[in-house]
Amino acid sequence: MQQNPAFSLSRLLTVGEVAERSGLAVSALHFYEAKGLISSIRTRGNQRRYGRDVLRRLGIIKVAQRVGIPLAEIQTAFETLPQSRTPTVEDWQKLSALWKDDLDARIKQLSLLRDHLTSCIGCGCLSIDACPLRNPFDVLGRQGAGARLLDPGA
Repeated sequence: MQQNPAFSLSRLLTVGEVAERSGLAVSALHFYEAKGLISSIRTRGNQRRYGRDVLRRLGIIKVAQRVGIPLAEIQTAFETLPQSRTPTVEDWQKLSALWKDDLDARIKQLSLLRDHLTSCIGCGCLSIDACPLRNPFDVLGRQGAGARLLDPGA
């Protein structure tokens, strides 16, 4: 949060304007700034001002979070972008390529959950009639807690 005289304050957005345009709470903007996902400059009165590029960054954050990408991964991806300009279509293509494999794995896991939701959740509890067929003698229960059949990485 530095002061930069190269920016014209008249072209910058207040925190309220960014909140209104992005649909996010002011507290969320402060949180994202504290995490290093967005940045602002300060006026002489110590008020935050944001470049218009922050709206694109916030859009990317919202889309990424909606599909389940953790903030830490979003932050790592943002570190590959220049801070001095609005992310471009090419930037978005690079970011989305970083997340594609993870999203494909999540889709596969969600599809498996959907397809088996009515018969067995793979927890090893033996409480559903199908469990003795998929988990004889509660073998999965000895492997650990949780949905063992649906979470092969557990």
